[in-house]
Order: sequence, then structure tokens, then C-alpha cells
Amino acid sequence: MHFYTYTRRTLLMAIGLCTSIAFIVGCTAVETKSASKPNFIVIFIDDMGYGDIGPFGSKINSTPHLDKMAKEGRMMTSFYVTSPVCTPSRASLMTGSYPQRVGLNRGPKHIVLFPGDNKGLNPSEITIAEILKDKGYATGCFGKWHLGDQPGFLPTDQGFDTYFGIPYSNDMWPGLKKWPFPDLPVLEGDKVKFLVKDMDDQAKLCKQFTDEAVKFIKKNKDKPFFCYLPHAFVHWPRLASPEFMNNAKTKEEAQVEEVDWSAGQILKTLKELNLHKNTFVIFTSDNGPAGGLSAGPLRGKKGSGFEGGHRVPTIVWMPGTIPAGTQCNEMSSTMDLLPTFAKLAGTAAPTDRVIDGKDIWPLLIGKEGAKTPHDRFFYQQGGKLSGVRSGNWKLMINGALFNLKDDLAESKNIASQNPEKVENLKKMLAEFAIEVEKNKRAVGSIPKGRTLVPRPGVEGEEGYMPTLSIPQKKSK
Repeated sequence: MHFYTYTRRTLLMAIGLCTSIAFIVGCTAVETKSASKPNFIVIFIDDMGYGDIGPFGSKINSTPHLDKMAKEGRMMTSFYVTSPVCTPSRASLMTGSYPQRVGLNRGPKHIVLFPGDNKGLNPSEITIAEILKDKGYATGCFGKWHLGDQPGFLPTDQGFDTYFGIPYSNDMWPGLKKWPFPDLPVLEGDKVKFLVKDMDDQAKLCKQFTDEAVKFIKKNKDKPFFCYLPHAFVHWPRLASPEFMNNAKTKEEAQVEEVDWSAGQILKTLKELNLHKNTFVIFTSDNGPAGGLSAGPLRGKKGSGFEGGHRVPTIVWMPGTIPAGTQCNEMSSTMDLLPTFAKLAGTAAPTDRVIDGKDIWPLLIGKEGAKTPHDRFFYQQGGKLSGVRSGNWKLMINGALFNLKDDLAESKNIASQNPEKVENLKKMLAEFAIEVEKNKRAVGSIPKGRTLVPRPGVEGEEGYMPTLSIPQKKSK
């Protein structure tokens, strides 16, 4: 921004001129707002597949709000998460780094973090929220966190002014008998607000998180804000609000249609407040589809190293800036949001550590000739490196080679016909394994974890034992 010095007389003349012809030169509150730092909203769905919404080909689920969002915005058809499961995927979104780099490619005893685990996102990591907060942004998180439930790991410890949501997956509750879970808490800040006790409570989560996000937007309409809305839907166990259940054939359909409603509420609020032209919104998913959901034309699902586990349905929206009704097939990922948001907010990604994400603003705004800033992207499965993509070529760790341009479904292994390509991609995998080990950062860790609420019916401190520290009963 440039600042000019005026004489008092010149300044008064300028003010008078602006007042008299405001309708021509745009000296209004709306124009002032639109010229300020952009707001950012990330709508992050849980377990939604590439083929679950209308813009990406679903013929089952009715998603009119997302259909409209796509018509007014831009579909990112080659947008990735770094892991096919929750915790590592979310770690990358927050830090702009591969999960291996921040020690969260898996939990200490499971593929994801569990209640009471003594590990989590290291407070020394610099999150999107912290970068934006340092630039004067209000920051709010509303929904599923899943980056650690211990003091120091929660959203309010990681740059968020406001938090309302569940600390981990909504299936981590007594209803899932496989493990001895505590009740599922909903937090406000770092305090337990209430418990999710039954499926009726589960069905309310989408609306509750949406309402809190809308309140946050309205409260901060006169200053820049970052709103992170990571829904618990469409993760199992599934139930939606009655109005959606009554009009759907399946619980999956009802939940998809309710998150479509949620996105609609966010966009409607922005338009009502005249913030839509100054707010960047992205709708995407944390990994591929779980059971009952669809990866569309892609092979694989949640947990898989194939495209269906990592490539997610993504729409970006900012009327007047993002070109309406367009698509981008250049490779990009959730890691790119941190450096992109940082640049738009007038700062930059951290330079004292390796950040894997890149600025993708030219792709998002459809700049002519813009290409992906990535010459490679790495996949994982089971917390381990599982493949690499470079250009249209993808090599799996087991040696299978696919050309994604010709074979999006990864149905034809063409490794034997392309030995040089296989060797080049193998080299990339080997180089990454060495480089990430050299430049990885410590995972957050405390000596001993403790669940936020006790297991039902268990008295005293025993009730707060970390879930995975409790010996499992062997089935007869």
C-alpha cells in the first residue's frame, strides 16, 4: 500500500470530491471493504468422495448450493489432500507441509489420533490461523479438529481466537464398541460445553457448526477474518437433521445434502453482508469416500493410495475475482492454502522451515498460461509413503505405473512399457524419503495424556485413561 501526504487544503478538497461523486469513484464502505485484506473461509467435509456432489457428477445427491457455487466459481478437478485419513490430512492443511514432515503421518498407536493420546500438532508449528492472526485477522474454527485433544494441541493453542466443535472423529464415542471410548465432548474454547450422547445429538452437529460459523462471520464483518469449518459430516455414524432425513433415501444422501445446505448458508451470509466480493471460499474434503459414498470415476477410497483416497471434490469462490463457471485441472493441494493465504494477507509463509505448499493464486484466478508450481506430489497409505505423481504420470510404491491423463481410473499398469519413466519416479520417491527425514520436525508431545471427559460408568482417574492405553478384551 502507498501512502500519500496531502496539504490540509488538498485533503479537504479530496474529501469533498469523494463525497460528491461517491457513486462514480466508489468511495463507499463496501468499496473500502473490498479493497482491504480478503477474508478466508475453508469448508472441510469429512470422508466426502470425488463423486458425491453434483458439480463432480453425482446423480444421487441433490446439491443445488454447490451447483450454484460451481457456476459462480471454479472447480479444481486435480486438487489433493496429502493423506487418505483424517489426522495427517488436517495436519497438512494447517501447516502447509506433508504430514511426515510434522510427525503426524499417523498417531502414536493408530493411523489417526485417539482420545487422550499424548501426541498432537506441535505448538511450535506455524499454522494458517497463526499467520493470519498476526496480520490482524479474527480466527475461528467450528467443527472437527483431530490434531490433538491435550492442552497445547487444541485450536485455541494453534492460532484460533474462537473454537466450537469436537476434538476428534464423531465415531470416537461409546457407540463404537471396538474401543473403550469416553463420551464425545463438544468444546467451546478449551472447555467442555456439552456431550454428544446419542444419534439425535449426532444429527445436530452440522447445523450447530454452521450456526456458529455464521455468528462468527457476522461478528467480524468489519475486520478481516479466517473461518475454518471442518464438518463432522459425512463421517460415520450418520444421521442428519429431520428435514433432510425426510427427503432422502439414505443417511448418506441426507448428510451430503445437509452439508450442501451448510455451504449455502455461508455464501448467503456473505452476500447479505456484502462481503462476497472480498471473501475467498473453498469447499473441499479431508480424504476420499468412506463406505456408502462415491469416488466417482476414481479408483480407491478412504485409506487408499489410489486417486480416490487423495483427490477430493473442490470448488473455489470469490465473485469478481475467481472466474465463474470454470475448471482447473492443474495439480494443487491443501498444503498450498497456507502460502497462498499468507501472500494475499500481505505476508509470506515461514522461511525458517521447509513448507511444501506453494502459492497457487494464479491457478485459482485462472491466469492465462498458469501451471502447477509442483513438479511432484507424494501420496501415502497406512502412514507410509505410497506413491508419487509428476505431470500425468503416477508411480505406486509397488512399481505400478499409470498415466492419469489417459487412465484416470488407474486400471492399466504400463510400467513395463515405460522403464525410463519408472526409474525417474523411483528416484523422486527415494529423494523425498531422504529429504523429509532430514528436514522433519518434532511432533507435539507431552509425558502423559488424559481424556477430556471420563468413560461412562468408570469412577476416578481411571475413567480418564487414554483410550488406546486400556487393554482390549479378547473376543472369545
